[in-house]
Amino acid sequence: MKKSDGTEKQPATAETSATKMPSAEKKQPASAETAAAKQPSAEKKQPAPAGTAAAKQPATVAIIALGSNMGDREMYLRRAWEEIEGRAGHITKASSIMETEAYGYTDQDNFLNMVLEIETGLSPHRLLAELLTIEAELGRVRTIHWGPRTIDLDIIYYGDQIIDDDDLRVPHPDLHNREFVLRPIAEIEPEWYDPKRQKTVGQMLDELI
Repeated sequence: MKKSDGTEKQPATAETSATKMPSAEKKQPASAETAAAKQPSAEKKQPAPAGTAAAKQPATVAIIALGSNMGDREMYLRRAWEEIEGRAGHITKASSIMETEAYGYTDQDNFLNMVLEIETGLSPHRLLAELLTIEAELGRVRTIHWGPRTIDLDIIYYGDQIIDDDDLRVPHPDLHNREFVLRPIAEIEPEWYDPKRQKTVGQMLDELI
C-alpha cells in the first residue's frame, strides 16, 4: 500500500498502535468502604426522575469506526479517542491502526483507520450528536462526499439494534463492502453478529475478500 509520497507503509500492529494511543484500561470499581465513605451519612440519595439528565439508560456496547487522511492522521485518531472516552462512553477494546486506500472518492491520500468498542449510556441519537460535535471540533468540513477529512466517526453497531431513520442508520448500511471497517472489527470481535444481515463480522469479511 502506498502513501501519498510513494513510499510503502505496512499496517500498524496492535502492539504498535497501543503504544501511540491513550490508555484504554478499565477503571476498577471503588471498594465498598471507599464508596460508603463518599456517601452522606444521614441522607439517602433519591433516584432521579425519568427524563432528567441524571437518568441514564443501561450501558450498551457500540462499535465506532475512526478514519483520518488529512494532516497528522495519528494525532487526529488520538484526539478522537480521548474525546470519545471523555464524552461518549468507556472504551473497552481498540483495534490496531490500518492504512488503507480511499473508498468511493479515490483521488485523495490514504486513510488511517481503526475501530473502538465502547460501553455507552447515551441513546443512539445522542451518541451520534456527540460524535458529530467531536468531528466539528477536530476541524472536519463536509465539502465533497467521501472526500478528505481530518476525522471521520461512524456508529457501525449499537448493541443489536436496527435503526433506519433520516438521521441514523445502524448497522452501517455499506458495512459489508468496506474491508477497512470489517477487518479491524474482526480483529477485536470476529463473532459480532450483524442483526440485519444475520452473519458474523468474520463471515462478512471472508465473503468480501
